[in-house]
Amino acid sequence: DPGVLSGVLEGHGDAVWGLAFNPAGDRLLSCSADGTVRLWDPRRDADPCLLTYSAQGEHGVPTSVTFSATDPAQAVLAFRSGSALLYDVEAARPLLALSGADSQVNQVVSHPSQPLSITANDDRGIRFLDNRTGKVVHSMVAHLDAVTCLAVDPNGVFLMSGSHDCSLRLWHLSQRTCVQELTAHRRKHDEAVHAVAFHPSRALSASAGADALAKVFV
Repeated sequence: DPGVLSGVLEGHGDAVWGLAFNPAGDRLLSCSADGTVRLWDPRRDADPCLLTYSAQGEHGVPTSVTFSATDPAQAVLAFRSGSALLYDVEAARPLLALSGADSQVNQVVSHPSQPLSITANDDRGIRFLDNRTGKVVHSMVAHLDAVTCLAVDPNGVFLMSGSHDCSLRLWHLSQRTCVQELTAHRRKHDEAVHAVAFHPSRALSASAGADALAKVFV
């Protein structure tokens, strides 16, 4: 519908795996199976791509991107190889390699008030990475199958995770403990939960799964 579509950003040569807006909403990060991460100004009609970063030689194919909530000039890039990278989007250069795992990162999210990045991995684990030192500060086996998605509530109190084991788990961030588990989706083609989210201002959360269902939880 031309009345809904406000623009198309063209530049990637393969599937786009992840998108993230900065807090101001004037910059958009994307990562693709073509091995690149791109920074866009979505308001520009001409030459909206501001930079392209390729890390295939060192890190492999990027799978997820997010802006650092504590420093919007920095972004966290995560890769199929299991590694993650702190990247300066203003200087257009890598800042720090973040310790990770040998297992694919399916999503990376940023803690809203601490310099922490949190990754969901194929090896059933969730890892907390310190953006200042690059070290893993906590690692836990979180599900019975690959952890596919993560969301942090706006207050930084809870973390929600989804997995191909069909479950959603709610974690207390400071205690790193699971406080609730829901079997929310049915498995289809060996996949289950694909996405989770918190509402930015109301006590609502949501999930989407391979069973073609989206669910909202109070």
